[in-house]
Amino acid sequence: MRKIVLPLLSVLFMTSGVFAQTVADSIVYTKTRTSVYTIKPGVDIPIVAAGILWDSYGFSQVSKKDGLTEAQVLAKQKSDIPFYDRWAVHPYSHSIDQLSYIPFYVAAPLPLAVFGIDRRMRKDFWKLTYLYGEAMILTGALYTSAVHYVKRSRPLVYESSSPMETRRTSNSQNSFFAGHVALVGTSVFFIAQAYADYHPESKYKWAFYTGAGVITGLTAYWRNLAGEHFPSDIALGTVVGVASGILTPILHRTKLMRNSKLSILPVSSVGRGMAVLYKF
Repeated sequence: MRKIVLPLLSVLFMTSGVFAQTVADSIVYTKTRTSVYTIKPGVDIPIVAAGILWDSYGFSQVSKKDGLTEAQVLAKQKSDIPFYDRWAVHPYSHSIDQLSYIPFYVAAPLPLAVFGIDRRMRKDFWKLTYLYGEAMILTGALYTSAVHYVKRSRPLVYESSSPMETRRTSNSQNSFFAGHVALVGTSVFFIAQAYADYHPESKYKWAFYTGAGVITGLTAYWRNLAGEHFPSDIALGTVVGVASGILTPILHRTKLMRNSKLSILPVSSVGRGMAVLYKF
């Protein structure tokens, strides 16, 4: 029971703080409204283009990772795992692994359905779709970077009851971090944030954030129970997903984007990325 409650409570705790901030900062929606979100082509198009290129490169490199030999697998010891992850080692479960794909496949197209059904969002369908795509691309870029540069065995590798062929695959080295959790979190929290911004007067905003937390937490629980990820992998995946899903729409709020004191610029002096500057 603790294994179910803890991940759900942690995600719900994070969403409560986000919800409180949204209530304070939501944009007032009127019949003669300005657009809720603003896209700056000079910034957003390069971000998306660079993200797509990096995602393509990252996935191509991930597919080239080496697996393990049987001797390497047998040399793995649970004592090698950090103490904070050791308690959550499970053997591979094909059925639970497949179960964890259900929220993944449902969450990916879900925002598009919400944008089309909601009367207010429908007017900005293509803008919201672009921003949602941008959020997913950024999440993907972080995920492919982590998996490409970090070789960490999944929990299932440390369990002798897991099939040897599964323990030896290159995919068994992609534990860090939890991509399913990150992408599901990005999707459902983007919906929650967009709904809150388009319906600041709604009494049901909490339900969207809570639902997003439950779906993300359930995905996290199943990914661990299937032997696919350690709690630390899941924690980082959750943070990445929630942050991308919420901050992408927040940083594109029209009121914020038109603030002359705020600048969002690409930087390359210390690597590729973005800089957010605010003049006091």
